[in-house]
This record gives sequence, C-alpha cells and structure tokens, in this order.
Amino acid sequence: MNKKLAAALSGGAVLVLTLSGCSDDSDNKVNDWAKKVCDQVQPQLQKIANANAAIQQQTADNSKPADVQETDSAAFQQISQAYKALGTAVDSAGPPPVDDGETTQKEAVKELNASSVAYADLKTKVDALDTKDQAEFADGLKGIADELNKISTNGDQALKKLQSGEVGSAMAKQKGCQRPTASAPPASAPDAKPSTSASKSASPSASASEKS
Repeated sequence: MNKKLAAALSGGAVLVLTLSGCSDDSDNKVNDWAKKVCDQVQPQLQKIANANAAIQQQTADNSKPADVQETDSAAFQQISQAYKALGTAVDSAGPPPVDDGETTQKEAVKELNASSVAYADLKTKVDALDTKDQAEFADGLKGIADELNKISTNGDQALKKLQSGEVGSAMAKQKGCQRPTASAPPASAPDAKPSTSASKSASPSASASEKS
C-alpha cells in the first residue's frame, strides 16, 4: 500500500543532487560560496535519503497500516526539518558572487521553505489517516502520493537556476553536495520519531532516493 508513496518520493530531485561533473571554470569566490553551502547541506541530504529509504522499506503488501503510518509520519517530519535546514544553509551563505546572485538565492530559499511547509502538511495528513480501515488507509496514502508528485514537479525553477552556470559547477565539485547513500532508517533516530505537531519543512524537488 506504500508503493505509490515510495515511487512518488523517488521521482523528485533534491537541491544540488542533480549536479554532476567537475568543471574548473568557477573562480575562487564562487567556490568558497559553494563550499560554505555544501558543508551544511550534506547532513540534511543524508536525513532525506534515510527518510526516503525508510518509506521504501515499508512497501510490502502485508505491512500493517499502523506501522506504515508511523514510518511515513517520522519520515515526512525528518524531510520537513531537513528542507528547512537547507533553506537556512542557502540563506546564511549569502548571495552567490554571480550576476543576479541575490535574487537567485532568495528565490531558492523561498522554494525550500515552501517545500518544508508542504512536507509538514503531509505529515499532518498521514497522522490523520484511519489505520483501522485498510482500504480507506490505502486510498489516503494514494492521495498523499499524488500530492508528493505535485511537490516534486512544481516550483523548482529557482533551485534549478541556483544549480546552473558558475554556481552549479562550483557546487558540483563539493563532496557535501553529492548524493548520499541511505544508512539507518529515520525511525531509529532520536529526532525522527513521530511528534504530535507537524514541523516546518521545505523543497519542491522531493527526494534524495534513486530507488522507486
């Protein structure tokens, strides 16, 4: 019942995770800016990868609705917190030293924060699903998967702009901005347990997981 959700999560791209290649065209100031951002980005990308992996693991047809709900709620909260932190990282780094850098930075931060809120909303919706009715619960998950698809396809233009040109080349060279490999699922982490209130979260490009 969680397969559509897992597939939706794997369909997006997280900030800087679409970067590839190693161009040496960027000057030192741009490289310094990219390092400042990417050093803060990596832990958050790891949290997102772990959260997505946890949802992927809970995709068996015989998974109990209560277990799926707990896993998904914890994962959405973790993703929400991570995207909020990504927005903070890009914001605190200041504008990249390129043409129109300030506007690009502000728009990217705005999109990350908007996605953070969207994931917090998904957590609230998962928490509200009725786990006693498996068919109804599965329908609810389908609706959440549809919303995930919208999050991953809408409003990521500013992030794509941030990842282009000199800035994108500089970020691509930073280890902190490379796609991480998922480790322990978030449900086992102290800050990943479901809470009673939704946390803020962000990012249109929805997922760090390559799996579907």
